[in-house]
Formats: sequence, structure tokens, C-alpha cells
Amino acid sequence: MAKSSSVFVCTSCGAQTRQFFGKCSSCGSWNSLVEQLQTAAPAADSRRRRPVPNPAEAGAGQPKRSEPIQSVGERPLQRLATGYGEFDRVLGGGLVPGSLVLLGGDPGIGKSTLLLQSCRSMAGRTSVLYVSAEESAQQVKLRWRRLAEVPGAEVTGAGGSGAEAQNLGADFQLLAETDLELVLQELEALRPAVAIIDSIQALHDAELGSAPGSVAQVRECAAALARIAKRQNTALLLVGHVTKEGMLAGPKVLEHLVDAVLTFEGDRFASHRLLRAAKNRFGATHELGVFEMRDRGLAEVTNPSELFLGGDEPSAGTATIVACEGTRPLVVELQSLVSTTSYASPRRTATGIGTNRLHQILAVLEKHLGLPLSRFDCYLAVAGGLEVEEPAADLGVAAAVVASYRDLTMPPGTVLVGELGLGGQLRPVGQLELRLGEAARLGFTRAVVPKGTGLAKVAAGLGLQLLEASTVAAALVAALGVNPADDRT
Repeated sequence: MAKSSSVFVCTSCGAQTRQFFGKCSSCGSWNSLVEQLQTAAPAADSRRRRPVPNPAEAGAGQPKRSEPIQSVGERPLQRLATGYGEFDRVLGGGLVPGSLVLLGGDPGIGKSTLLLQSCRSMAGRTSVLYVSAEESAQQVKLRWRRLAEVPGAEVTGAGGSGAEAQNLGADFQLLAETDLELVLQELEALRPAVAIIDSIQALHDAELGSAPGSVAQVRECAAALARIAKRQNTALLLVGHVTKEGMLAGPKVLEHLVDAVLTFEGDRFASHRLLRAAKNRFGATHELGVFEMRDRGLAEVTNPSELFLGGDEPSAGTATIVACEGTRPLVVELQSLVSTTSYASPRRTATGIGTNRLHQILAVLEKHLGLPLSRFDCYLAVAGGLEVEEPAADLGVAAAVVASYRDLTMPPGTVLVGELGLGGQLRPVGQLELRLGEAARLGFTRAVVPKGTGLAKVAAGLGLQLLEASTVAAALVAALGVNPADDRT
């Protein structure tokens, strides 16, 4: 009879040790070791192994299961629409049959709401199984009824009669269960086109002695679900928890196992939510989906630039940029405040822009424009709470800082796009024509861009005055109408 022993497993990396330590020796994380029961494996000489074929035998070297790649047949990729254009955009056009999608996000951000609303749309066209491992069936039913009419969502049958709502839920099966074996049996019996597991950390495999949510449980449950999903060609969506650092909970092998990893982000003080892809085997990873949380659920935002623009009245220390999230241009307002410091070291605070990037831009302005910004506090914020990581926002950051320092107001209808080099030069950015088109659509009339773009005719056709500059000093003169280097006090 196999004996049971106790081991300590790291919840961050999955490393095992016989003794408890405060710090994991493999990944270096603190207080991540949890105790688990482990059954001793049988002796190595008692295991049966398949005989290794002798290369000298007849037929050795001939392929048994493999085939030339040219002879592999191709099948058309039929994606399943989720009912949300923003969701489909991030997925690459919809759900791929037989794929695994992991959706993570902070508690209460709207993961279950997004998937339940998508179920309402897909249930009218295909079979859907929703496995609720965290809520009872009655709780899910109450939320399902509350989300029956969602403004702005493309939900089939929403707002219909009671008979239509009953027909809508005919292909929508609900299972409130945490036992992995029962979930696998239900998947085998129903063979749905789409299955949702909410959440993978709540499932439990009775053959393992560890608690639900542990590294071993998450790994084995995800592997078992992946096998049946691939065999039945079922599109499987897994809801994942996140740690207090914002990382997906569980072993890293979970992210390697699935085909797509999506993150649902948002500020608890704002109503909009952002859906991004960190990994996608069937599409791009730089697309962005924008939603708005309302009283009846999530609604798509077809014009997200309106969320990140300020008021109509211009003010000192503001500048407007055009950021690109994948193929989606977003017009965003930057706000800056420069004030005399009261401390030996000035404060540098940035919201939505990397602090190190702000330090670099301030150093370039002080070096090449002679502005004594090292004696001033600088605060920078992106309107709407958006995170802007691309360097195309450098020129807008520089313009907002200089405008606040000189107490200047940007002329109305001006956007700035350009990367700032350490030598004070402006570097070209990608997808500039797409950015100019979005700016023109929103009524902007002037665009300050790096020199040599070759888009003068395109800008003229859009009704934009294109102001090209090769250095940051020339760009700020064109944007503000004054030379910010004249005042060197």
C-alpha cells in the first residue's frame, strides 16, 4: 500500500520541498509555500515500460503516425461570434472551436457579467454550458434575468416576450458544481459548442489531496478540461483569479496550456472596462476592447475617444495625443501640473504614463530647452484612467509640461504625435495615417508630427493642417506659437 507524506508546494512556481521555508528557493517569493499530502509513487523497477523498438528490425525508420506537412489537410476556420464586437475584436474575430481562453481580472470587475451576457447571445445560435463553481444556480438565474435587457449590447432576443426568453434559454444549460469528475461527465454527455468554467480555481479533483485553488488542483483540472475540449471541439472559456500583485493566480503552466489569455481591467472609480489579450494563438495581442459598466450590465463603447477627452474649454497644461491600441486609434487628453517644489528633491508623479518615461522627458526638456524643471514638482495624468505605454505620446507629454510651466494654453483643435529622442530630435511613429484620420473625424484641425512623414496630401484631404518638425523645440514652437526656451529663469 502506498504511503502518504507531506510536502510543501510553492503557489507561485509549483516547486516542492520537504521542509517549510518562509521564502521559496526557486522563484524567491515569500510566504507562498503551502502544505499538501502526497502519495508515494511505486518503485521504478515495478513500472511497466513499452519496449523500445530495435532500429535494425525491418521497417525501422519508417513513420508510423507522422505525415509530410504538405499532405496535411486544411479546414476552414469557423469562428463563433460572442455577441460583442469588442469581445470578438480582442479574440481575433470570435471563438475558435476547440480552443481554450483564460479570462482574468480583479474581483468584481465584470468577468462573470461579460461571459453571462455573451452566453445570452450565443445560446440563440448554438449550445452553451455554463458551469458555476462559485455561485449557486439560483444566484446565476437572478443575474441572468437582470441582464435580460442590456442597452447597447447585441443580444439576440433581448427585450422580447416571455416565450422568446424561454426559447433563448433552451440551449443554455447551467450546472452549479465544483467536482471535476461531474463536470467532465456533463461535458461528455452534452458536447456543447461553448462551455464556460467560472472559475478554474474553484474546481476540485477528488483524486488529489490538496485544497481547491492550489497549484496541483489548477494544473490537473485545466489539463483534464483541455483534453476533453480538444477531443469534442468545444470552445472552452476559463475564468481565472488574480493575486494581489495583479498576476493570474495558479501555476504558470496554466497560461502555457490555454490558447488565449485575456485580462479585464478597469478603475473602480470609473465606469469603463478594458479587455486586452496577453496571449492569442488565433489573433493579435495588441487589440483593445472597451466596455462601460451600467446598471444592467456591460455595454460596448463604439467611440472610446469620447471617454478620454476632456471638456470643450482648453486649459493651461493640457495637450491632446492620438494613441494606438492595436488597430484602434484613441484620442487622449494629457494633463500636467508644474509647481515650485518645497523639498530638496522635487516630486514626480505620473498616472497612466510610466514614471521613468516622465523622468526621461523632463531631462530632455531641461537639457535642450534650458528649462529648470529640476527645481519644480511635476504631476502628469492621462484623462479617463487609460494606460498609455507607447512612445508616440512623448511629444504630447513634453507639450503639456511646457504649457503648464509657462502657463500657456494649447490652441484648440491641436493634436501632437511623436517619439522624443534623447538628443531632442523627433522620431517617426507607426500608423500615423490612421491616427490622423481619427483626429480629423473628431474635428481636430492641426497636427504636429515628426518631419518626413510624406502625408501632407493625406492630411490636406482630411482637412488637417500638418505641422512637421525635426526637434522638440521646433515642435513646441509650432504647437504653442511661442518659443518656450526664451524664458530661462
